[in-house]
Parts: sequence; structure tokens; C-alpha cells
Amino acid sequence: MINDRLYLTPQDILEKEFKIDARGYRMQEVDKFLDMVIRDYTEFLHTIKKLEQDNINLIEDNKKLQAEIRNLKESITANEDERPQGTSNVDLLRRISSLEKIVYGKDE
Repeated sequence: MINDRLYLTPQDILEKEFKIDARGYRMQEVDKFLDMVIRDYTEFLHTIKKLEQDNINLIEDNKKLQAEIRNLKESITANEDERPQGTSNVDLLRRISSLEKIVYGKDE
């Protein structure tokens, strides 16, 4: 993914040769700087690869959770279809209460 957009790899930086002229830079300073660039570049690549893998894992988890939500919604819809129309929890509690009165003989 990210490798398609990068121009240089740490190896490219390491193997880069500079032309030397009479008024050129000090080679030790250039090498030291390039070593720091390589270290940073390598760390960036590791971080990017880790984040890409984390992203893939999160996308897969998200798909699983969406499927689970879809299944639960279908289950709820199926259960609502089975319940008689116009019946609410309050109606069910009243029916249970009246049945308890009949069974246990309580007249309140």
C-alpha cells in the first residue's frame, strides 16, 4: 500500500553515492546525517505497516459487528412479528397479575 507511494527505501538511502568536488561537504557529516535519515525512515515504515495491519483488523472487526447487529435486528423484528398486535409489556403484566390472582386465590 504505502510502498507504492514512496520513492526511497532505507537501502536506497544507504547506498546513495555523492560526487565529491573540491568544495564539497564533509563526508562524515553527510554519512552521519544519512544514518539518522535511514533510522527515521525505517521507523516510519515499521509504524506505517503496523498501522495498516491494525486498520485491516479493525475493518474486519467492524464487518463482523455490523453482521451481528444485522442479525440481532432481524431477530428482534421476527420476535415482534410473533407477538400479537397491540400487546405491550403493561398488558402482559396485567394478564400475569390477573392469572396470579386466579391461581393463588388472592383478591386484592
